[in-house]
Amino acid sequence: QVQLVESGGGLVQTGGSLRLSCAVSGRTSSSVYMGWFRQAPGKDREFVARINWSTGSTFYADSVKGRFTISRDNAKNTVSLQMNNLKPEDTAIYYCALKVIGGGPYNYWGQGTQVTVSS
Repeated sequence: QVQLVESGGGLVQTGGSLRLSCAVSGRTSSSVYMGWFRQAPGKDREFVARINWSTGSTFYADSVKGRFTISRDNAKNTVSLQMNNLKPEDTAIYYCALKVIGGGPYNYWGQGTQVTVSS
């Protein structure tokens, strides 16, 4: 069974940086996308970034492009999200998720980690 555990959230000032990590266990294939999503209070969950575990190719939401970087560490079985130049509108609960490429929606989710950016 796939399990995802996020860490690294916290409180940071505008313009600061945070690095989120997602520990992945139970993954049996490299043909997966690992994604980061976020949900702000009163808003729908939105896509932030994804990485193809096998090829390392990445894709970002326009709102974070140039500020956030997603990466994976095969040896540690983790996916990270480096967030720079944070803005108050980045405040949200951040979730990592996994989906099999070509297998439908993201169907494995972590519990989330809170990121708060103060102005």
